[in-house]
Amino acid sequence: MGSKLTALLVAAAQVAAAGVTTSFDRDWRFFKGDAAGAESPTFADASWRKLDVPHDWSIEGPFDEKNPTRGAGAFLPAGVGWYRKQFTLPAGDAKRRVFVEFDGVMANSDVWINGFHLGKRPYGYVSFRYDLTGHLEFGKPNVLAVRADNSGQPASRWYAGAGIYRHVRLVATDPVHFERWGSAITTPQVAAAQATVTASSEVTNQGDGAKTVTVEWTILAPDGKAAATARSAPQTVEAGKTAVFEGSMAVQHPELWRLDHPWLYRAVMRARAGNTVLDDETVPFGIREFHFDPDTGFWLNGKNFKIKGVALHDEAGGLGTAVPLRAWERRLVTLKQLGVNAIRAAHNPAAPEFLDLCDRMGLLVMDEMFDCWTVAKNPYDYHLYFREWSHIDTRDTVRRDRHHPSIILYSAGNEIHDTPKPELAKEILKGLVEVFHANDPTRPVTQALFRPNVSHDYDNGLADLLDVVGQNYRENEILAAHRDKPTRKIIGTENQHGRNVWLALRDNPPYAGQFLWAGIDYLGESRAWPVVASSSGLLDHTGAMKPGAYERQSWWSDRPMVYITRRVAPRQAAVTDPGYEPGVPRQVQTLFSDWSPAGGGTQNVEVYSNCEEVELLLNGKSLGSKPHPADDSARAWSVAFEPGTLRAVGKNGGRGVASYALRTAGKAAKIVLSADRPKIAAEWDDVSYVTATVVDENGVLVPGASDAVSFKVAGPGVIAAVDSADNASHEAFQASERRAFQGWCVAVLKAGAAGRIAMTASAPGLAAGSITIEAVRGR
Repeated sequence: MGSKLTALLVAAAQVAAAGVTTSFDRDWRFFKGDAAGAESPTFADASWRKLDVPHDWSIEGPFDEKNPTRGAGAFLPAGVGWYRKQFTLPAGDAKRRVFVEFDGVMANSDVWINGFHLGKRPYGYVSFRYDLTGHLEFGKPNVLAVRADNSGQPASRWYAGAGIYRHVRLVATDPVHFERWGSAITTPQVAAAQATVTASSEVTNQGDGAKTVTVEWTILAPDGKAAATARSAPQTVEAGKTAVFEGSMAVQHPELWRLDHPWLYRAVMRARAGNTVLDDETVPFGIREFHFDPDTGFWLNGKNFKIKGVALHDEAGGLGTAVPLRAWERRLVTLKQLGVNAIRAAHNPAAPEFLDLCDRMGLLVMDEMFDCWTVAKNPYDYHLYFREWSHIDTRDTVRRDRHHPSIILYSAGNEIHDTPKPELAKEILKGLVEVFHANDPTRPVTQALFRPNVSHDYDNGLADLLDVVGQNYRENEILAAHRDKPTRKIIGTENQHGRNVWLALRDNPPYAGQFLWAGIDYLGESRAWPVVASSSGLLDHTGAMKPGAYERQSWWSDRPMVYITRRVAPRQAAVTDPGYEPGVPRQVQTLFSDWSPAGGGTQNVEVYSNCEEVELLLNGKSLGSKPHPADDSARAWSVAFEPGTLRAVGKNGGRGVASYALRTAGKAAKIVLSADRPKIAAEWDDVSYVTATVVDENGVLVPGASDAVSFKVAGPGVIAAVDSADNASHEAFQASERRAFQGWCVAVLKAGAAGRIAMTASAPGLAAGSITIEAVRGR
């Protein structure tokens, strides 16, 4: 076995990659508006704006109450956007197949190469590719043109962005090559001593004649060393046909993909004709075993635990939907600190690099497809295309995503309005489940059922078409459905933040997990101007923890923690909780994490902690200690305000293990800058979040400060966006000034080249702040 592995690795080193993938993100021309004839290669685009993709043009604004996206789309603009890219290919590529791949275009995209229409994809969340072969010039300029049209509004219940908002690639291969997303790696048997890895690879022949092909697979361990190999029997692949090659390998003493150690393997595949490598492909994957049990919930690698999930939309505040990967990493790191271990991609397929990130970070994923089927939620949403495109989009997405170890569930839809018509809904769901299973038989399918007792989903057979039954809200209903039929595997697909919701999960072993709505505040789903964003997140839309998030941390995190908030008096508000009846008022209670209450007086203090005991002290004087409540409620004190320091100390076994303090703020005196990372790479996917905090002379944040902060940059840096946690602000994101909200705001910094970037922040009447960020050469 050792000599065979060595021979394969030596052979691999002696050949260049048969397939060449090139980023196609740079040097596009963009025009906001329609442009007759812009698909023609001779169209004059010199006056168009030059930019790189990913690019979301809608986030540039302006906010306007009259924008047709309405509150659902954050009152941001919609319409037609054109992109054109000129490129030249070497003459040596003339005998190859050349493809262009888009990870996502919002929405209703049409693509042309040199004036030839390649196709249309309505759904803005799916990845797709086109074959450019036969329409290219070699050694001469070519023009790729893309028209994206989301002018039909409203089309979404949340902000969806606009344009080529995900990455683009150019791929050149031999005429005989691996089919895109045609390789599947599975781990049907997993044990500590040995794991079985099976590989299935599709090879397509787009050449003129038959070709005899053999496929080799090499499994590389996390340390890069070869762990196993296999070689298929040769097959003759006729011209215009696709053949499936299969292999099986044994990996000894595998490193399992776990949440605390998400080890990743790579399957390196080579298609050969004799000694010639026709194509190669590398697929990352993880070795793990998971399942849902109707009695005990979720299991991963023999361990039973609760899925503690959050739902996330596609955008990142002021960056819109064109989100650098580092921005997502920062958000996910913060969510993990709260104890979050799972993400629901709501309500659409996520970007492929987001799933890669979840693989690397050890986060479970629910991969969701649709927010509607044939019954509309908005006049111009996906219901217009569902019958024609839903199976195609599902097939493509499952084949794209099936190698990700993070994905444990597919979701066929969210709060689908077809369900009151049971025969229609069951026909659709049965077809979707068949598509999921045909392309990935290793993962279960769920659906986020909405008011299933109203549409009788538990009685008419619809719910039981699902491998795992999911329901949004109304936890008692899904628990009752399990009691009625104990063989059902159940999960909360969308849940609120309240303690009673958590206890329903904590205290019921069959309830596998919950996904909170939402993990992060997001643009859109506003009920009325001037609000432009939803405030239902654990984090605000800059990615910072909100005070209520710490209560969740006290329930979900194992790390000792303590946190102090002030709860203001409640007021009645005629708003609607998601999942409940219209017009039912709810209590709106606002939490503050400061010790600077306006007017002083008695304060309702809540302390969130997972410690056995918490002591509260005001200016060094103990206000008493309280034990951990069995019902996980907050520990509350009524405290007469006096200026100074309010401190909470969490204790386990009588010993202090965590502490947190609030100090009374004085008059605003200066701006302090801090960066989440002091060093960034000069590449599109890297950013640093620089926070400008307004503080008093002692460095205490001034919570009422709303100064207009101006940012300036010197060196090879650029401000990609400015932002704050204010969900009613109409300030431009692509700017150099932002008004502080509750004492702070942020600037998102990118590097254009290596070097030192100096940033300053100033406001009238305050001492300016400064910081230096080092930019290093990108990949």
